[in-house]
Parts: sequence; structure tokens; C-alpha cells
Amino acid sequence: MNISSFANVPIGELIALAAALGVAGLVAGTIAGLLGIGGGIVLVPVLFQTLGFLGVDESVRMPLAVGTSLATIIPTSIRSTLSHNKKGAVDWSVLRAWALPTVIGVVLGSGLAAMVGGKGLTAVFAVGALTLGLYMAFGRDDWRLGDTLPTGFGAWLLGVANGCLSVMMGIGGGTFGVTVMTLYGTPIHRAVATAAGFGLIIGLPGTIGMIVNGWSETTLPPFSLGYVNVVGLALIVPATIIAAPWGVALAHRLSRGTLRMAFGTFLCVTALRMGYALLG
Repeated sequence: MNISSFANVPIGELIALAAALGVAGLVAGTIAGLLGIGGGIVLVPVLFQTLGFLGVDESVRMPLAVGTSLATIIPTSIRSTLSHNKKGAVDWSVLRAWALPTVIGVVLGSGLAAMVGGKGLTAVFAVGALTLGLYMAFGRDDWRLGDTLPTGFGAWLLGVANGCLSVMMGIGGGTFGVTVMTLYGTPIHRAVATAAGFGLIIGLPGTIGMIVNGWSETTLPPFSLGYVNVVGLALIVPATIIAAPWGVALAHRLSRGTLRMAFGTFLCVTALRMGYALLG
């Protein structure tokens, strides 16, 4: 839908879209704060269900959820990275080593996203979320793939994979990044701080790619620039910022094991639900 057509959209439809996306942001922010993860892994399925409730065409529902999620990651990643950097927790050498291969992975993932379409992206998200969910629910803290992060070709391979999978799932790379870094012996707080920087590296080119991929699509809801919904971007970012402390406050009342199990269960249920939607 192009910008010139916005004036013809019924006001009731705009209000319904704005309200639904605002609620989606509150839910995503609360769960993200509770589980200590980037909002994308939560926001994509919430957006997917919200867009379905609003009657958005099934063929564009998942690409729109992915593109909008990627756009929301940009400002939150910048803020999070700067905050972590003030505490000296960001490992800039890892970000520099992974930056170029990650961007290459984003370009590759954006191209694949255009090829596989909505159902393909739903399948990628479902498989990725299920894998991560099982690891979080049943994985052990002492599991290791190595004592230090790979360099050279290994770093390139991890960066490309992180960028490609993250952009196809609409997440900022923190979920995969933290998992990989901790499996290679990086302390959790340093892994979280460093992975926050992947958000900008993945979110910016990923958002541009989703805008380009969906620019000529005619079945998008109001205020969509390609596969990025501007209303969603404007409402979700402040909503997640407002709601995240609610989840953080709740998280301090729960044990680490309980949080891991909660996150893993959430991802597994989400993945199975999206897989069921594909079969249906």
C-alpha cells in the first residue's frame, strides 16, 4: 500500500490497528523484561496473532510481523548497547569480528525471505523458536562447544548464520548471540551486553530489505512501508519501554531455573502453535 492511499482508510480501521499494536507492544515488553531477551522473539508471534485478528491477508502477515519487529529493534539496540557500554561490559572485538559477516548474512536472509514468502518465514520461525526453546528448557549451564569464541573462518560462519537466521525470524541476533557466546564460555553478562550490539547490525539493513521486498505489495494494512508498519513502529517502541520494567520486577521474584523454563516453554508453545497454523 502506498502512502497516497492512507487518506482513504476508514478512521475506525486505523484506531483498531493502533490499539491492537499498542497492546502487542505492552505484552512483548513485559515478557521480554521477564525473560531477559530481546523483544523480537516475543514480538513476532504476538504481531503475527494480532495481524491475524485484524484480518490482515495471510500471505503478508508473517513478513509484516518480521519487518516491523526488525524496525523496532534499531532504537532499543542502540539504547541497550550504550547502557551496557557505560558499565564496560561490551566486547567490541567480537562485534567488529562479526559485523561484516553478520551484514552479509542479513543480505542473504533478506533475499531468502523474499523467496520463501509468508509460510516459509513462519516455518523458519517455528523451527528456530522450538530449537531455542528446548535448549533453554532442558539445556545445562555447563554445556560447552569450546573455551573461547572461534576466530577467522569460524567467526565468519557464526556471523553469517546469526545474521541470516535472525533477519528471517525478525529478531536482533541477541537470542542466538547470547546462546552461542555462552556455549563458548563467555560470561552471561558480557554475552548479553555484547549481543545487544547485534540489534543495530541486523535491524538496520534487515529493515531496509523488508521495506524493499514489500514495497509493491497491495494487500498490506494502513501505514505500511513495504513489510514495515509505521503505526506498529511508533506504538510498539514506547510500549515495550514502558512495559519492560514490569517484567523485570517480576523476574527478580523468580529463580534463574524458573526463568529458563518459562522462556523455553513459551518458545516451544509458540513454535508448536505456528507450526499448527502452517498445517491448517
